[in-house]
Amino acid sequence: MAFTRATGQLAGAEAIASTQIDEDLALVTSVQNGDAQAFDALMRKYRERIYSIVYNITANREDAADLTQESFIRAYTSIGRFKGKSSFFTWLYRIAVNTTLSHVKRHRMRRFFSFDNINEEMAPTEIVECLAQRHAGDRSAGLAELQEKLNEALQKLSPKHRTVVILFEIEGLNHQEIAQIMKTSEGTVRSRLHYAKQELQSFLQDYVK
Repeated sequence: MAFTRATGQLAGAEAIASTQIDEDLALVTSVQNGDAQAFDALMRKYRERIYSIVYNITANREDAADLTQESFIRAYTSIGRFKGKSSFFTWLYRIAVNTTLSHVKRHRMRRFFSFDNINEEMAPTEIVECLAQRHAGDRSAGLAELQEKLNEALQKLSPKHRTVVILFEIEGLNHQEIAQIMKTSEGTVRSRLHYAKQELQSFLQDYVK
């Protein structure tokens, strides 16, 4: 029974995803035919998610706002070249990630994470799990110190490794989607993610017992 229910839920999720892709493709086709309002619909749909990924890389709200706008401008001006080989969502994320990483490289910026719910008794192997847990909560002195050390550790990761961690742990994308966005193989995505987790655990081993 559980297997049947899980299979049904998976099928339902796939159907929803397929419907969203079809809706996006219809809007993209309208934009390509000169309907600017159709692009407004796409921008409203994905603006918050694009802002989220950009902010998580830059940790600067002004930069995130500017880069989000720049990403959509680039998407609009190049949408005529979108051929539907990937989903619009993946294509748009790729533009946003590339735009942001170029900005980071130009300004030699280091990203800064802010995490709101880190268990002080968390084992090193569980540290990355907290990346997806961003609920508000009271901060004790020890928790604040751990957050500071985690921020410092994340700053030591390369932009590409940080981006993989963000896309996987925070944005919830799968390896295939990340590979498409970053124009690399799924094996490379897994390798970067594994390396990033090891590095985070190594950086924080003295602070999380």
